[in-house]
Amino acid sequence: MAQAALGSAGLHFDELNKLRVLDPDVAQQTAQLREECKAFVDKIAEFQSTVGSLIELVDQLARAAESEKMKAIGARNLLKSIAKQREAQEQQLQALIAEKKMQLERYRIEYETLCKIEADQNEFIDQFIFQK
Repeated sequence: MAQAALGSAGLHFDELNKLRVLDPDVAQQTAQLREECKAFVDKIAEFQSTVGSLIELVDQLARAAESEKMKAIGARNLLKSIAKQREAQEQQLQALIAEKKMQLERYRIEYETLCKIEADQNEFIDQFIFQK
């Protein structure tokens, strides 16, 4: 009867016979909720830690991919540069070949002219010798 009177006043006894303001069932539910919240917070912290390490790993992979991408772009640009240098060198060599062909043609014409002059001079010498 005393418990009923205290219960109606909002006071209760717990399992250790201590006077409490909360109903023991409500106190037990509150304690259980507190434990569940603590477990939830621990799981969230573990999740955040896992996600943080995953984000760090993804960032490292992104930096590595960006680095490889830059290396590939540099290699491609180098190959283009080498190709342009070869084209320029080929054009220079073609111009040199054309110049040397022209020079060869001039020398051939000069040689033919000199051979003709030599033949004329030899003929002149032969005629001069026969006249004496």
